Amino acid sequence: MRRQPYLEITFRRGWPFAAYLYLPRAPHAKSVRTSEAAPNLLVDHGDDGAPIGIEILAPGDVGADAINSVLAKLKLPPVPEADLAPLWSA
Repeated sequence: MRRQPYLEITFRRGWPFAAYLYLPRAPHAKSVRTSEAAPNLLVDHGDDGAPIGIEILAPGDVGADAINSVLAKLKLPPVPEADLAPLWSA
């Protein structure tokens, strides 16, 4: 099981285009349902209903507060802003 969230960013022409925050999950967990958590933030859920990741559709328009608010609603610990800084660094 992955114990720490980690961030993956997709770039287009040198700018962040989309991002995905992987959440703690069982190995090989797959998304079976997606729900909108906030503007530009979608939560993927595994077959047991547990959140497995957050899709960040507009990285430059979504701040750490919005991401951590979604995590709080999911009863998960916040991600330090420094860990999310690559979303805005390009």
